[in-house]
Parts: sequence; structure tokens; C-alpha cells
Amino acid sequence: MSGHSKWATIKRKKAKVDAQRGKLFTRLAREIIVAARNGGADPDGNMRLKTAIQKAKEANIPNDNITRAIQKGAGEPGGAAYEEFNYEGYGPGGVAVMLEIMTDNRNRTAGEIRYIFSKNGGSLGESGCVSWIFDQKGLFVIEKADNTISEDDLMLLALEAGAEDFKVEDDSYEITSEPGDFSRIKEILESKGVNMAMAEVTMVPQNTIKLEGKDAELMVRLMETLEEHDDVQNVYANFELDD
Repeated sequence: MSGHSKWATIKRKKAKVDAQRGKLFTRLAREIIVAARNGGADPDGNMRLKTAIQKAKEANIPNDNITRAIQKGAGEPGGAAYEEFNYEGYGPGGVAVMLEIMTDNRNRTAGEIRYIFSKNGGSLGESGCVSWIFDQKGLFVIEKADNTISEDDLMLLALEAGAEDFKVEDDSYEITSEPGDFSRIKEILESKGVNMAMAEVTMVPQNTIKLEGKDAELMVRLMETLEEHDDVQNVYANFELDD
């Protein structure tokens, strides 16, 4: 998704507000619990847990809260049995939308997500209807204002570290990689003092749809409402907005 006004950029600007509402804390704690339950409490041997802990620390979740979430996932019987699955659908203008869900009540969540889509100009689709549009990639966003490294030096550093692509935006650089190369590239960038506004393994669309007017307003509202739902861990879509 090229273009500085894409949803990922909007999300970065909303991050502080989300954290204040506590939504981000709840979502990350749930991810830690499930990661520890499924793969054990040792982050060195559980990459999913290691990534979840890193995200929690970046969101300034206290270490005590992180420890309790790990203990809850690894040691406490009788906790909520979360299911993980994806929902797929369409937003205004035919935009592809994919959701990663974590819930202890699939029927309740299905009804609520279907209602959110229909209320905001979209529709929930069948499994597989849009997943083919997205590829799993490591994504790094480096804002120019937060770094002194030159474009040429950063590009050379990223490509030598194993990056797949390097794009220049108006106010940032975007680096993409294969998921298996993500951790190594992140460590190399950090070792060179590069400040990253975003660094995560995510789903990147193969193509995008540019929205304007009413469709753009509905799409933003759909994304915001989906991301505010307690059972939605991540939302991916293939749209762009004008300024």
C-alpha cells in the first residue's frame, strides 16, 4: 500500500489515543496469554510470545502486567478458551478486508462483526474470498523526521540485511521483507540507531483501491469500528485515501 495517507499511517497517528482507551493494552495482553498457552512461557523458544512481549513493551505496558499475562497463559487452568480464526469481507467500493479474530464466543462475535460491516457499507464474505489479495510480509516504517541517516545509506543497509523492497514516501521510508527475515533486519536496523515508527509482521495487499467522498468516509468508519471491537486483533484492507 504505497501512499502516505494509507490506513497504516492513520493508525500510527491514533496510537496514543488507542492506548489511553485501554484497547491496545487489552489486545496485547490477550495475545501474550494465548502465545504463552500455545507455545510455552519461554520467549527464547516461542517466537510468537517474544514478538507479543516486544509489542507490549513498545506500548509501555508495565513489566508486571506482561509477567502476569505470561503466567496466566502458561500456568492458570480454567481460563477463557480463546479461538483464533480469520474473517473476510468487503468494504465500500469493493475494498478487501481481512480480520484476525480472537474470541471465547464465536457465535457472538460473528453476529457483531456482520452487523458492523452492514452498518458501514460493507458485507462479510466467505472464507477465502479476499485472503488471496494479501501476502504476509515484514514491514518497517522509518519516518524521515526521526532519523538522520541518509536515504542511500538506509537503502543499502536494508538491502544488505536481506530486505525485499525499499520505498520512499513523502515523509517516510518503507522496507518490506519476507517474514523469516524480519527479526534479523530489525536487529540490524536497531544496532545502527535507526528509529522505526512501525516494525511488525503484517499482511500487505498486492493492489489497492483509491477511495474518495462518501466511500472514503464509510471505509474509515468501518475500520475504526472494527479495530475498536474487543475480539478483533488486527484489520487489513487494500484501500488508499486522498489527503
